[in-house]
Amino acid sequence: MADQDEIMKVILFEMNAETYGVPVEQVLSIEKVDTITRLPNAASFIEGVMNLRGLIIPIVDVRRRFQMGESEVTKESRIIVVDVEEMKVGLLVDTSKEVLDIEKGKIEKAPEIIGGPSATYLNGVAQIGENKLLLLLNLDQVLNRDDVAALQKIEG
Repeated sequence: MADQDEIMKVILFEMNAETYGVPVEQVLSIEKVDTITRLPNAASFIEGVMNLRGLIIPIVDVRRRFQMGESEVTKESRIIVVDVEEMKVGLLVDTSKEVLDIEKGKIEKAPEIIGGPSATYLNGVAQIGENKLLLLLNLDQVLNRDDVAALQKIEG
């Protein structure tokens, strides 16, 4: 059995039928989509803000952030509330699936051929199942420093 230090726990979610993962330690909760209030003059990938148990949380449309089109909110859609640079942010995703243990030795660096902005969003790639790849997000890169500064003004 693998040593605990060699295991990474990730929460799986889907967008455009692709499976992504974020580290469990950065996830605060997974919520059903409730009322999202739109914000004027916000970045194009900011869906708006949501009141979550008294906290105003900025919501990022991950599809728009990754230039994969716009999310269509369905009953399967979820908001994954994460902690990025000591700030709570909601990530709007198609669906959230499960928690998975991945051996760190099976995580490979994102192929350099990916290039462009999407490469910086990834911490690595792991194979799950026979023909399925898991893309591990680097949440600190999904939102760059300018994005975080803008979101902190919203949250503040």
